[in-house]
Amino acid sequence: MSELPETVPATDEVAERRRDAARTRADLLAVATTEFADHGFSGARVDEIAARTRTTKRMIYYYFGSKRGLYLAVLEHAYAGIRALEAQLEVDHLDPARAMRALAELTFDHHESHPDFIRLVAIENIHRAEHLRESSALAGLAAPAVDVLGGILARGRAAGLFRDDVDALDVHMVISAFCIFRTANRHTFAAVFDRDLLDPARRAHYRRMVGDLVVEYLTAHVGRT
Repeated sequence: MSELPETVPATDEVAERRRDAARTRADLLAVATTEFADHGFSGARVDEIAARTRTTKRMIYYYFGSKRGLYLAVLEHAYAGIRALEAQLEVDHLDPARAMRALAELTFDHHESHPDFIRLVAIENIHRAEHLRESSALAGLAAPAVDVLGGILARGRAAGLFRDDVDALDVHMVISAFCIFRTANRHTFAAVFDRDLLDPARRAHYRRMVGDLVVEYLTAHVGRT
């Protein structure tokens, strides 16, 4: 029985190389996320990302092609994080109003704990989404949010609880506006009004508030003449 050529790596060696590659890519994305969020696309330095990950620019370009490719990968990864959470949210066993609150609270928790995501969104809006529009994953970045919201809205309307003149994107906008504003405008709001929107003492109040806003809006005028 012939032996495998020495140039053919064992199966476990191939698997380990793949794991190493996945870890390297994940480390690069994590560090690059912070770098781009702190300094923007133009101000971020690939040399700094390489130094902090103990790798090289050549390795970064091997994985992502260019600085622009790395930035786009960071954006896609950031959006995929919240979309994955939305897709995993189990709300079918909840009544529509409670399900809508659960989704609003999930967004609230995510945006509070991922300030880099908020900064990246702001930066990309400054660039008029020119990088994000190049993403081959763009279509998939919207589906989970729309699908989950659409399902809750449909159940609420069928039960006679929700108004029928809004769609999933309308509701998504309301939730996102509140949750993004709270993090993105924290410092300017504090400077002008002397109130820290991320004050832990007010967290429960604001988390309940976003749910109230959405549910009250969706149930307004239902069954009234």
